[in-house]
Amino acid sequence: MTSRRARAVLGVLSLSAFTFVTTELLPIGLLTVIAPDLGRSRSQVGLLVSGYALVVVLASIPLALLTQRVPRRQLLTVAMLLFAVANVAGALASTYEILAGSRLITALTQALFWSVAPPAVTGLFPVERRGRVVAVFGFGPALAPVLGVPLCTWLGQQAGWRTAFFLMAVAGVAAATAVAVLLPSAVPAEGGAARGTTPDRRRFRILVVVTAIGITGFLTFTTYVTPFLLDVAGFGAGALAPLLFVSGVAGAVGTLAVSRTLDAHPVASMAVPLAVGAFALLGLFAVGGSKPLAGVLLGGSGLAYAAYATSLQNRMFQLAPGSTDVASATLGTAFNLGIAAGSLAGGALLALPGSRSIAPAGGLLVVAALVLLIADSRAANSRCNKPANHIH
Repeated sequence: MTSRRARAVLGVLSLSAFTFVTTELLPIGLLTVIAPDLGRSRSQVGLLVSGYALVVVLASIPLALLTQRVPRRQLLTVAMLLFAVANVAGALASTYEILAGSRLITALTQALFWSVAPPAVTGLFPVERRGRVVAVFGFGPALAPVLGVPLCTWLGQQAGWRTAFFLMAVAGVAAATAVAVLLPSAVPAEGGAARGTTPDRRRFRILVVVTAIGITGFLTFTTYVTPFLLDVAGFGAGALAPLLFVSGVAGAVGTLAVSRTLDAHPVASMAVPLAVGAFALLGLFAVGGSKPLAGVLLGGSGLAYAAYATSLQNRMFQLAPGSTDVASATLGTAFNLGIAAGSLAGGALLALPGSRSIAPAGGLLVVAALVLLIADSRAANSRCNKPANHIH
């Protein structure tokens, strides 16, 4: 395969990831539009995010195992076409239940995509370029909050939330066509990223736990960021799309920044975003009533989240103890478990203490992930530095 075609595949799958993440997060930006149209509360619409994530949690590993022998081109093409059909169903939904059902189907396609797409595209490039490839692939989902969610939020406010779902369906068809034309028809075992470069089962398990806790912390706040900005920071509805855009731009910057450190400093590439995210979320609790400070800290949270997500994917390719397809599915399960748990926790806090409480709750969970990561790194360094026993 030529390097030009490999780069084209990387671009297509990165944009496909952009489309998936945008669709997953659509209810966040459209929360205040969907709720009154379908006669549901904000918390109930927020459950469209947690329910979506729960399906991904339950389906990722089984789907990865069931499709291990299916050529990647055919598999991903079908997944993107089903994604498009499900979004059309969501756009036409007349009830909350139908919308929830359409998102369940979309979530199944996402579970499959995130299990097989990262290893498929990474395997097209040499190992020494893996960190940069992961970062480029991660740039697509990082752009989702920059372009996808703000655009769909604005579009939903202007033309109705259903228009945003139709737009995602069109994007799905375009992605399916490009994948069918460009991606080689290969099974996972033939790819160059079929196994981890430094497999370590114990450390991979810690990575999975760190992923779940950290993402839960970020999503406890992010799922209900619009009520926070309206109720605590005092912004008007018209400011939501620009604020989400600022957060997304920061996320894109975070992805670019972390791409320079992924290969040389994989642990620091996870720890620094966690530290920045904890500072931002706890800061929003302390000074979130100030519009300028809330805007800056929102950007900090977006930067940290995107950089953290990219660094997790890169670390998976290093520590995967077996097939990277299964490892990717496992990491995706932990990631979406965090999304679901964060959405549920944020919804419970929104209904009881109120919008302000979601920032410190999220921040403390991010701190917990950081502490666990540092402890694991120190334990690993201690084992490496321990002198070997010699027989005399």
